[in-house]
Amino acid sequence: MNAPNLDPALLAIIVCPACRSSLDLVAEELVCSGCGLAYPVRDDIPVLLVDEARKPA
Repeated sequence: MNAPNLDPALLAIIVCPACRSSLDLVAEELVCSGCGLAYPVRDDIPVLLVDEARKPA
């Protein structure tokens, strides 16, 4: 699968909905630098729903 095509300006302003920490693009997910939740990116659209996030291992 290809890496998501996300606007750098969008990445600069979005934060984790659970803890408000910054998000980093890792493979096909946005990973929170605070709580570690990993949010999926589907069709180049971040799905920033806590219920959809993958919990840290």
